Amino acid sequence: MARTRNPRKGSLAYSPRKRAKSQVPGYKSWQELKGAPFLQAFAGYKVGMTHVVMVDDHKNSPTEGKGIVVPVTVVEVPALKVAALRAYTTGTFGPRAYAEVWAEALDGSLDRRLTMPKTHDRARFLDQIGKGIESGEVTDLRALVHTQPGVITGIPKKAPDLMEIRIAGDDLAKRFEYGTSILGGEVKVDSVVKSGQYVDITAVTKGKGTQGPVKRWGVKLRKRKHRVGRARHVGTLGPWHPHHIRWQVPALGQMGYQQRTEFNKRVLRIGENGGEITPSGGFVHYGLVRNPYILIKGSIPGPAKRLIRIRPAVRQGEHKFRTPAIEFVSVESKQG
Repeated sequence: MARTRNPRKGSLAYSPRKRAKSQVPGYKSWQELKGAPFLQAFAGYKVGMTHVVMVDDHKNSPTEGKGIVVPVTVVEVPALKVAALRAYTTGTFGPRAYAEVWAEALDGSLDRRLTMPKTHDRARFLDQIGKGIESGEVTDLRALVHTQPGVITGIPKKAPDLMEIRIAGDDLAKRFEYGTSILGGEVKVDSVVKSGQYVDITAVTKGKGTQGPVKRWGVKLRKRKHRVGRARHVGTLGPWHPHHIRWQVPALGQMGYQQRTEFNKRVLRIGENGGEITPSGGFVHYGLVRNPYILIKGSIPGPAKRLIRIRPAVRQGEHKFRTPAIEFVSVESKQG
């Protein structure tokens, strides 16, 4: 009788837990969004946490209509610069690059991130992408954008972070027209997300180095009568057969510094002047906020100064858009 082979059942969760390849988070897929073209994500730098007093607007909540204290995370979001426009076509093994157009005047700080193109026939590549859209070869458009860490006081002088963001929309020709209009220019956060909107936050978590199975996987300490020697080891490494240690056995290894996405985080405010929410003495491990900022309800992954990527929520579900009413933002010193 032939042996049947069924697909494995269950989730691998966060296994294997390896260090992130890059501190700039990446997206493997993009949600199809209709309507007018816009950049489908944004990026900023994590500042720290504070708290606000806002009116509870959740229906049927015990405190509905009353002022409640809510913890928030501050993210500094200066404008992103659009360095290039990249077109994709669908090949045998998925999307592949079709052509890309770089801006005429590129930021000089990009020299620290990549080798700048010396010669670039911009008109020829624009014409190539336009013809590819008409013929149906081009199936997707994305923008190459980079941050401006030089305008942020809390971030030491460093190379800008370069990333790829999809241009959303249902009409490819209009998306191409929008992409060429922002090429070489700047995009602000309020063109991507709005106050009260639900977003997904993607970042690389805090790195904790090599840790044992108790801290890394949460296994119980062995009791005095059940052990000989140290208590912070797993009780067994598995059966005799198969004759090797299986990947399901909790073991020591890298903990933290892994890309994670938190879904349905609510944006409570988008502000232009960071000074209005900066406490006296600045934020711990960051400093002063001088650029536009957003307040996100709750905590988000990563330490201060780490790059944070923001995109519209992909699984919003029952969460509804409501404009938050913030009555007070704490600016007391966080120095302790």
